[in-house]
Amino acid sequence: MVAWNEHFGKRSEPHFAEPPWTKESSEWKKLDGWLPLDHVARRMVRAVEMLDLSRLFASYSAGGSDALRPDLLLRIVLIEVWLGRQRPSQWFRDAQENAVLQWAGLGIHPSRSTWYNFRDRQGPFLDAWLRQVLQIAREQGVTPGRRGSLDGSLLAANASRHRLLNEERLAKRREALAKSCAYDGRGQALELVPAWMAKTSRTRIAQAHRYERAHARLHEFQATNQRQNPARRRPQARIVVSATDPESGLGPDKQKVFRPLYNLQLLRDLDSLLTLTFDVFAQHTDGGTLHPLLRRVRKTMRLPLAELAADASYVTACNLAICEKENVTLYGPWQENDYSDRGRDGRHRMIPKEQFVWLPKENCYRCPEGHPLKWIGREKRIQGDGQINVMHRYRCSPDHCRQCTRQTQCTKNPARGRAVKRSEHEDLIVAHRARMETEEAKAIYRLRKQTVELAYADLKENRHLRNFSGRGLTRARIEAGLNELARDLIILEGKLRDHGIHNRTPKGPSLWLC
Repeated sequence: MVAWNEHFGKRSEPHFAEPPWTKESSEWKKLDGWLPLDHVARRMVRAVEMLDLSRLFASYSAGGSDALRPDLLLRIVLIEVWLGRQRPSQWFRDAQENAVLQWAGLGIHPSRSTWYNFRDRQGPFLDAWLRQVLQIAREQGVTPGRRGSLDGSLLAANASRHRLLNEERLAKRREALAKSCAYDGRGQALELVPAWMAKTSRTRIAQAHRYERAHARLHEFQATNQRQNPARRRPQARIVVSATDPESGLGPDKQKVFRPLYNLQLLRDLDSLLTLTFDVFAQHTDGGTLHPLLRRVRKTMRLPLAELAADASYVTACNLAICEKENVTLYGPWQENDYSDRGRDGRHRMIPKEQFVWLPKENCYRCPEGHPLKWIGREKRIQGDGQINVMHRYRCSPDHCRQCTRQTQCTKNPARGRAVKRSEHEDLIVAHRARMETEEAKAIYRLRKQTVELAYADLKENRHLRNFSGRGLTRARIEAGLNELARDLIILEGKLRDHGIHNRTPKGPSLWLC
């Protein structure tokens, strides 16, 4: 067997094809002399050399023809992403025509399918590469990684907003697809193929699998709708799903257009312009995203995050409890986006709960007139993100309210008595509101608009990432990760170059390979 392997050249490790040029080639030297010294391509090539790409190389098969070197492909991809060219089809065209990319890739001309396959191949390694960049940044004093700002933005999915299906239409199409696939299995041809149906037997099978995923996703949307307050539930016929990209969420985008979309969450560093972590969610709200981002920045990126600035949508009682457990101080306005009292006549507004005194030993409140509000029960309130907040109810005796001179300012129904609710995390809420009144907290929160909000402006205006080109949550995360990796590499390369440091690699063991 050994002789057979040696005779036919069977390999145990992947081999890679040599690029058309080397740094001694006249073609490469000509481009090298023409390219400006401060060009972004030179900076990106230097930055990629800081990454450990051993796992990427090892992901290739040892059999078959020699693959193109993935480090050269990665150089081109990151340059393209930084210049706002997000699609593999653009990478294919530019690699053929762009002299800068030919310089960076040593003259390689990958096929279109190679670029699409390489985009998908990078997914498992993006977190490790981003972790390497942040480790170098901490070692060189660029950032301690202890303060961050969090925000999200909606990006359109690669799916039409005009072809959404409700349960009835989806069932009819699944039935038609099943009938068509049965005909294909018997070798019979359909007399009439609908415009929405795939045209070949192979693509119809793939379409049938996608519609099965859409069916499961629709049931998730219906279950979420049933958990809503009955007054806010939508009719069953209006619950729809995208059959093109079933994983995407549905909701209004920034222009109030109802469409398939994804929610990109960025956690930026307050002490530098680096991205500490990112994630993409298939939903149109920021609810339920804070805890996963905290886990990623702590466990995946291994950063000692201690302070976090976020807008009011993240500042909830449950999130304050999560931050307390994770030893993270959260900065953000409390219920600033609460519109429940807007539009009401000021004369009819009730005395706020803040004017009632909490008596912890007696487990009751005291109203401004000195009457007690005793505990009468509790309820579990399901938040929009699925978290459960236990609310305790307290009510004043109707005998006090009927005789009170301020009853018109305090309660609409004196016969029942004034009632207030207290969250199980009320102490954290009170402490948070007191903290946000300090000048130090206000100064930290002001940094948020200088970091994470500018990040989305840069992504959408300069990187042209207003919608994802790939379909599915995995590819959306890959596209977002490539943009954040390119940004962090450029920033770190500039910081190190200012200090005269080149080709830097992290110290110590390769923790990112674990």
